[in-house]
Amino acid sequence: MLVLAVELVFRGSVSDSILFFQQLYRPAWTTVGLYALIILALDAVFGRAHNGLLIVAPLALFFTWVGRQKALYLGDPLYPADFLYSRQIFDLMPLLVRERPWTAVALLLAGVTVATGLVMAWRFWRKRGTRLSGKGRLWRLALAVPALTFFVSIMDYNTFSWARDRLHVQPIMWDQKENYAHNGFTMAFALNLPMADVSAPAGYSAQAISSIPSVPALFESTGKPDIIMVMSESFWDPTRLPGVSFNRDPIPTVRANQSGSVFSPEFGGMTANVEFEALTGFSNAFLPYGSIPYQQYVRHPVPSLATFFKSEGYETKAIHPYREWFWNRRNVYQSFGFDTFMSEENLPKLKARGPLVSDDALMDEVISEADKAKAPFFYFTVTLQGHGPYEPNRYKNSRINVATEAGEGPRQIIQTFSEGASDADRSLKKLMNWASHRKRPTILVFFGDHLPPLNEAYVTTGYMRDRVADRRAPLDDMLKQHETPLVIWSNAWGADYGVGTVSPSFLPLHLLELAGMSHPYYTGVLGAVRDKYKVIDRHMLVSENDEPMPDWSGKQQIDPLINNLRLLQFDMMFGEQHGTQKFFPETGAGKATAPML
Repeated sequence: MLVLAVELVFRGSVSDSILFFQQLYRPAWTTVGLYALIILALDAVFGRAHNGLLIVAPLALFFTWVGRQKALYLGDPLYPADFLYSRQIFDLMPLLVRERPWTAVALLLAGVTVATGLVMAWRFWRKRGTRLSGKGRLWRLALAVPALTFFVSIMDYNTFSWARDRLHVQPIMWDQKENYAHNGFTMAFALNLPMADVSAPAGYSAQAISSIPSVPALFESTGKPDIIMVMSESFWDPTRLPGVSFNRDPIPTVRANQSGSVFSPEFGGMTANVEFEALTGFSNAFLPYGSIPYQQYVRHPVPSLATFFKSEGYETKAIHPYREWFWNRRNVYQSFGFDTFMSEENLPKLKARGPLVSDDALMDEVISEADKAKAPFFYFTVTLQGHGPYEPNRYKNSRINVATEAGEGPRQIIQTFSEGASDADRSLKKLMNWASHRKRPTILVFFGDHLPPLNEAYVTTGYMRDRVADRRAPLDDMLKQHETPLVIWSNAWGADYGVGTVSPSFLPLHLLELAGMSHPYYTGVLGAVRDKYKVIDRHMLVSENDEPMPDWSGKQQIDPLINNLRLLQFDMMFGEQHGTQKFFPETGAGKATAPML
């Protein structure tokens, strides 16, 4: 009954849950056995029969419910890595409460009621449960511990297991929706536990790394231009929504100067994963599904744009008006080689627009820092104002009016988001106006990290079938659900038009091309790949000619260009860093990163 309840909460359908047990090629009864073993072991630990159920049942149901909520809002199921950023969720709780205060009150009351009921049930059954003899406890442990140990040993999806196959547990790691659909919540969650251990790709060796070709492209030198890269929170073009009209264009500056689009690997959240690609030139496609490199993998110096520019005599600074621990940014930025991280803790008090620091105030601070700089600088800025949820009447004196037949709720969500996007657009215009009056060459890179979580507004306007994006779909659908605007602009040449749709990992290439700077990896290796592919997604490659190549990662033969990227990324993040001297000479093997200011 417990497993049926878990699957019912996870699937939200009685028929699907019952079907899970009826189809013998799926691991429903394996899951029953796993829960039985865990309960037996806990009974032995507590010394009373059935006490283990009082612990396992509420925990399993709670995690399943959380997983279902995540799937509804972000499109992905619950992964073990999600618990690494649980603090972020609690920190953003005030924003969620602002959007739906009565829902928050109901959840709080439900939580208190459930917690009280669990305490009372534990006290009641603890006293009435049959006390186990020493022999009873011993045989339970003798049965459960070896079986659970064996189960853990066969759950590494990187190796084939005959026993796991016989138990009908199939690791479908390349498609997590199918993984959870086939294996059920419990088994799929267990399969994802080993993701913290990233195995070396086939063929990884010092010789394989040294044989990767790199011919950095040569560009006309522009000296050492100042560079400001702005990753705008949830920035997107709301005029793409069908059947929605606006009294004015929300993003005229971006539209007039748009270089192309970023194909975001995320949707509605997970900003740090987009940031990881844009700063390193590495790809989430080569990491375990559901992983968060900022939280899990960046534990030592990792080459980035900051590392390179610092070696060129640049002042490198990261600026984000939120708390330094969020997404582990302070430690990550230090590992990336930034000199300074300006966060909520050390920034001056910045004016808010709505509940969050305004984009306008943040750009004023960026300009102030730039005006004080003595050396060429590379600034990486992450905005905050555009963060969801987009509750009605979030902004006073709204300039954007929205009309749609999709309903009043979706209209208010779209209007709130569009007003914020308009603010972001004006902040870019301010930055461009400032840069256009500078004597020093200055490059601006501005892009959205992912589509905003507009929830039902996507469905009611007919933009998408569901409230969240697909992970695997035809290319046209993927572009609709993952493209965000990109502007690459210079005060010397204007906008760099014609970039097209690219993965964030190609941004370092396009930035250095415009800056007239060469690098063995960013313009050499990435440049060779960009000549053939412009999007590297976990489920799809997109060629320079817009030809989709779905499910490429599951094929036996992978293009050597892509495989070289994967080998080199593993080498620098997890391996022996054989490629340091050849591809990242500015890093230096074993060089310590100085503490940030």
